[in-house]
Amino acid sequence: MAFSSPISPSYSCHLSSDFNLKAKGNKLNKIYPFSLLQRSPFLKVDFSSQWERRESSKFSISAPVTSKEYSLDGALENTQLPKGDCWSVHKFGGTCVGTSERIENVAEIITADQSERKLVVVSAMSKVTDMMYDLIYKAQSRDDLYLVALDAVREKHKLAAVDLLDGDDLASFLSKLQDDISNLKSMLRAIYIAGHATESFSDFVAGHGELWSAQLLSSAVRKNGVECKWMDTREVLVVNPTGSNQVDPDYLKSEERLEKWYSNNPSKTIIATGFIATTAQNIPTTLKRDGSDFSAAIMGALLKARQVTIWTDVDGVYSADPRKVSEAVILKTLSYQEAWEMSYFGANVLHPRTIVPVMQYDIPIVIKNIFNLSAPGTMICRSSGNEYEDGQKLESLVKGFATIDNVALVNVEGTGMAGVPGTASAIFSAVKDVGANVVMISQASSEHSVCFAVPEKEVKAVADILESRFGQALSAGRLSQIAIIPNCSILAAVGQRMASTPGVSATLFTALAKANINIRAIAQGCTEYNITVVVKREDCVRALRAVHSKFYLSRTILAVGIVGPGLIGGTLLDQLKDQTAVLKEKFNIDLRVMGITGSRTMLLSESGIDLSRWRELLSLKGEMADMNKFVHHVRGNHFIPNTVMVDCTAESDIASHYYGWLHRGIHVVTPNKKANSGPLDQYLKLRALQRQSYTHYFYEATVGAGLPIISTLRGLLETGDKILRIEGIFSGTLSYIFNNFTGSRAFSQVVEEAKEAGYTEPDPRDDLSGTDVARKVIILARESGLKLELSDIPVQSLVPEPLKASASPEEFMQQLPQFDQEMATQRQVAEDAGEVLRYVGVVDVVNGRGTVKLRRYIKEHPFAQLSGSDNIIAFTTERYAKQPLIVRGPGAGAEVTAGGVFCDILRLASYLGAPS
Repeated sequence: MAFSSPISPSYSCHLSSDFNLKAKGNKLNKIYPFSLLQRSPFLKVDFSSQWERRESSKFSISAPVTSKEYSLDGALENTQLPKGDCWSVHKFGGTCVGTSERIENVAEIITADQSERKLVVVSAMSKVTDMMYDLIYKAQSRDDLYLVALDAVREKHKLAAVDLLDGDDLASFLSKLQDDISNLKSMLRAIYIAGHATESFSDFVAGHGELWSAQLLSSAVRKNGVECKWMDTREVLVVNPTGSNQVDPDYLKSEERLEKWYSNNPSKTIIATGFIATTAQNIPTTLKRDGSDFSAAIMGALLKARQVTIWTDVDGVYSADPRKVSEAVILKTLSYQEAWEMSYFGANVLHPRTIVPVMQYDIPIVIKNIFNLSAPGTMICRSSGNEYEDGQKLESLVKGFATIDNVALVNVEGTGMAGVPGTASAIFSAVKDVGANVVMISQASSEHSVCFAVPEKEVKAVADILESRFGQALSAGRLSQIAIIPNCSILAAVGQRMASTPGVSATLFTALAKANINIRAIAQGCTEYNITVVVKREDCVRALRAVHSKFYLSRTILAVGIVGPGLIGGTLLDQLKDQTAVLKEKFNIDLRVMGITGSRTMLLSESGIDLSRWRELLSLKGEMADMNKFVHHVRGNHFIPNTVMVDCTAESDIASHYYGWLHRGIHVVTPNKKANSGPLDQYLKLRALQRQSYTHYFYEATVGAGLPIISTLRGLLETGDKILRIEGIFSGTLSYIFNNFTGSRAFSQVVEEAKEAGYTEPDPRDDLSGTDVARKVIILARESGLKLELSDIPVQSLVPEPLKASASPEEFMQQLPQFDQEMATQRQVAEDAGEVLRYVGVVDVVNGRGTVKLRRYIKEHPFAQLSGSDNIIAFTTERYAKQPLIVRGPGAGAEVTAGGVFCDILRLASYLGAPS
């Protein structure tokens, strides 16, 4: 297996010519720190009385002179260090070398690498660094169990060595291991007595894991027949500690030491320790957390290597955290700047400082999965600037999204800040004094306020110091407040191609708005490589999914709650079952029914109900219905950014929940007429809320079942037309009855036929009363701008007055034939005039009124030419004054009504970002 990169810096392998040993003299003689191969006494603990010296704890540690001194003559005789493309650098993390089997696997990868020269940086075995720090903690806490913990460390490495090695290699390693354990025991004993561990003591103890894993790996590589040397990087890497728990590499000194080391240890394969180094004073130290990656990048820069490969347990860098966004994709490439930005904002990429050493030499970093060698991984390199390849867009404008949780916003505001130099400096100077880390800063151009984010654990100290420093300004009114907003998260969108591309911010903010997520603060650098927003912590995952879906065109996912699995609701669930796969595959829409509830029983699911078995599951696994619990469950899945409640009932108490649902960001789809035809003040309040937010409320099926009545009316109004009159046969039931009330047929006979065919409600009086038609008329009247109550609509009931009080539907049907003559007479009068009877609703917009009654139409009129249960609606407008715009089609039945609801759900998905 050859590890190569399509992007190679223009370096050729050459011998270093700038290393003048004579000029350097003997300055290098005393730089070599601890080595398990070249060992000398390393520690002198001096105390006359442990009790006398406990207060001062003046223990010291320094690097020894190695037993093999390097002479100038000897160095000149040895091989000089080649640099350039002939070197490939690999780094294997603790997971990669966590067991003896995995160490063997790494050895095989190194052996298979066909690069001319290889330098391999290795971390400690998995969890060992934590174990070493635990030793220090126990020792300085005077916990005698540190000895037991040290034995566990020794045993872990002993078992790995027994599995991996044999013969002299095994005996040599175990001997050195025991020596190290003895030395560590002495060191830890000193820490135990002092009750304190200096930073140099801690770094020395913590770095032993890398020493052992490097030796184990080098022995395993040699066992495969490849000659190699192992390097204690404390002999090579020189760093200068900074004041922020970090270190800065000294590249000049490190290069000198590397060349010196190589001149005495020439090899085409080198196994080097990660994480550890020395200071310029030859004191052992570490590169802090993520130090092994940093070590690999430094070594790559020193060697001017062709490529640095970071081996880990993931396939590469994801566009978002795959634990939060299941549709996250592996990014093929990242620019150095993009990787830097994503790392800063918490993405599992690399520590930002890891990227710095390789940038100056354009050395690519490749992230690879040791457990999936076939995965191409992610290459981090200088951006080529090519936006298109073979005419195709390479990747999204936004490369990736990252989040930081558990932050708090601090807002300092006041009119006294405007135009006053040094205010921001004073604020951040105070924050620095308490050692808090400012993650993000946002300031309005008015200079009236400064807003910044800090880790939540640090916000109290920040608030206290600001109130102390600015107490006088607060008292005098120059500052109005220092406000703390807790429980926040930061979401960052990163992408080099975002720069100077119009619409990126708009797309980001629109995606958040449509997911009903409020933005608390915004920041964007002038480089435009990232846009950072602060949101509520509880909204963070939904926000992440919403923006990722928008930019990567992953599926638009909707959490669906079905209320009322009766005739219409059950039919809708069956339609969803039949179309789910098609919607996912062809339209990128993923509808997850997370809950179904009736009046007594509900069924909940964490991942989506199996719709092929929903009736069975509702019966077997249903629990007592609880609307609050139901809504909380359906919306509670933070992995799905958008939620819709589908009310398939005709109940007023369910409709009363709509306002609360919309207020919480839950979309509503319904054929239930009760909300829009209920009290006017509640209707206006509901529509006002819906209009001022990105929460959607769709109710097409309330008027025409599957017919586009509401959308047609809105289209006319939105394009500037003026509605004059809306007239229609709105009831499929009454359409069927009067289409078939012909000849000598009795009215009661036709009603019975309609009931048996399932066109009527269980109680036909609900249809014959005209109330349903009146509700549709009031909905259309309100859509047209009329502010009418349901009681304002005069309704002609077809239920004979004496039968309104019938005890049951059966009794009503038995007595209805007694009143057939009255309807027969009306039919005969109409027929004599060449007309037919039709039950219609009218919205007279010009006169601001509506009516529902039985009317007569000539046989040539469109209303007279209906068949079956068709509905027909005529819109008379200024644009359609001479010839009304007519919508006609089936207006009753579960299939068409459920189909209308389904269309509204898909319309919602389209509004939320699904391809239209």
